[in-house]
Amino acid sequence: MAITLDSPRLCTGVNVPELETFCFANGTACALTCRAPGKNTDNEDALGLIPCGINTGVLVVADGLGGLPAGKQASSTAVRQISHSVVEKCAELPVFREAILDGIEQANQLVMENGVGSGTTIAAVEIKDRTVRPYHVGDSAILITGQRGKIKHQTISHSPVGYAVEAGLIRADDAIHNDERHLVSNIIGTPEMRVEVGPRITLDPLDTLIVATDGLFDNLHIDEIKDIIRTGQLPSAAEHLYQACHERMTQYSETLPHKPDDLGFIIFRPR
Repeated sequence: MAITLDSPRLCTGVNVPELETFCFANGTACALTCRAPGKNTDNEDALGLIPCGINTGVLVVADGLGGLPAGKQASSTAVRQISHSVVEKCAELPVFREAILDGIEQANQLVMENGVGSGTTIAAVEIKDRTVRPYHVGDSAILITGQRGKIKHQTISHSPVGYAVEAGLIRADDAIHNDERHLVSNIIGTPEMRVEVGPRITLDPLDTLIVATDGLFDNLHIDEIKDIIRTGQLPSAAEHLYQACHERMTQYSETLPHKPDDLGFIIFRPR
């Protein structure tokens, strides 16, 4: 049963392997975040659903860098700071661009001030009356697909491999197996951090939007993700997506993607 959100739902530094379904921004959102299979340390992925009125809100996911100290703290700081900024601005007017950018910049400063060399990626989407706008730093990604499978928007990962795919130097199907795919060239927690702001996109009634960490995109090809999320009831599609990703993480194959990692995603579809 879908839960109506009256306040932000933040999952930071916790393991939530059971799918949650929400009434959100005049649509439906399904969310999940969990540790990598077999991992006993903290989940370094975080996510948030931040409502701002009946038809508006912000979705955000963050992936603390596992190779750096305090990855969980960095991702939690980013999600909480964006939530605080959006809620504060929403009390006046739902000016999401300013709120999201302020939240990311504030999070960047706080993570740097921690002084432990931590970092995190971020992917956020503002939703207002079926119009969405993406924001991201790093390789957490945003994908929008139509019911017939047309990709309406896909972010470019801030990484050498991501840029090589965009330039046509590496095929997307080959990139998912690239040994340097995990290298990220732009993160929250550095003086050089930059935010990429995408275009405003109007969602059609059966379009589906997904915001996710690289735990998803490193284990399933884009076409696989697209085919899973574009049809059927949203909770069923979200559960199918999780199961497919979990299977890839737990069953090694020489030909299929396999990268056990923390996982966090939010899927949204308008009514």
